[in-house]
Amino acid sequence: MSVIAEIIDTLENKVEKLILKIQNLEKNNQELKIELEKSAHIIATQSNDFEALKLQYETLKIANSLLGSDDNKRDTKLKINSLIREIDYCIAQLSD
Repeated sequence: MSVIAEIIDTLENKVEKLILKIQNLEKNNQELKIELEKSAHIIATQSNDFEALKLQYETLKIANSLLGSDDNKRDTKLKINSLIREIDYCIAQLSD
């Protein structure tokens, strides 16, 4: 009987160790999920900031061209022509 008792004790110890490992892994998994959510939030925020800065850059580039800079004159002219076409289209729509 003592052999069976030793086997049971060993088995109980191994089960307890496995339960502790599972609990530690679940805790670690939860921490990693929280960290992942934070990282995803940071990435989304930075992406929005990037898009806003990109738009701001384009606006500044056009404004700079309008002020006399030769660097982006062609882009500015194209943008102005595009805006004029849009306005003409709107006027045509209103006339109908």
